[in-house]
Amino acid sequence: MAANAKAGKPGKPGKEPQPLIIAKTPAEEQRLKLERLMRNPDKPAPIPERPKDWNPRAPPEFVRDVMGSSAGAGSGEFHVYRHLRRREYQRQDHLDRMSEKQKLDEDYLEKIKENQQAAEDRTAKRRKKREKLKQKKLMAKKAKQESEKTEDSEQSSSDSEAEPKEAEDDAEVPSFVMGKR
Repeated sequence: MAANAKAGKPGKPGKEPQPLIIAKTPAEEQRLKLERLMRNPDKPAPIPERPKDWNPRAPPEFVRDVMGSSAGAGSGEFHVYRHLRRREYQRQDHLDRMSEKQKLDEDYLEKIKENQQAAEDRTAKRRKKREKLKQKKLMAKKAKQESEKTEDSEQSSSDSEAEPKEAEDDAEVPSFVMGKR
């Protein structure tokens, strides 16, 4: 108790008081919040719940003060009528907003489906094109191999009949000569 009295403020023993820092800019405020969070990284950060959507008050099951159409209503009846009218208008506005939101959500989901279908169609078209090119290359390669085989067989039959030729020099012909201008 004597230790708390020395500090001047009652509080937890052993905890040092933090100096009060007032943020002057939003960036400084954010920096201070981050510093406070990072002092103890093991402590979970507070994540606020998403606020619930506003719903109008449910209409009463049984209405006790039914307004009649008789003349000479009291002065307080107007205010009751005004509040009832305001609540009804709020309820109708809420229902309109909800229907508009549902319509937008449905439109969004429909657009996503259309985009996915278009992407799948493009992918299928490109895949078909790639397969066609692959088949074309494969057919060209097979044709080339067959033509080489026929040429080799023709050359081997002609080589056996002809005289053996001298080996030619495999060195490349220089494209320039050093020292000449």
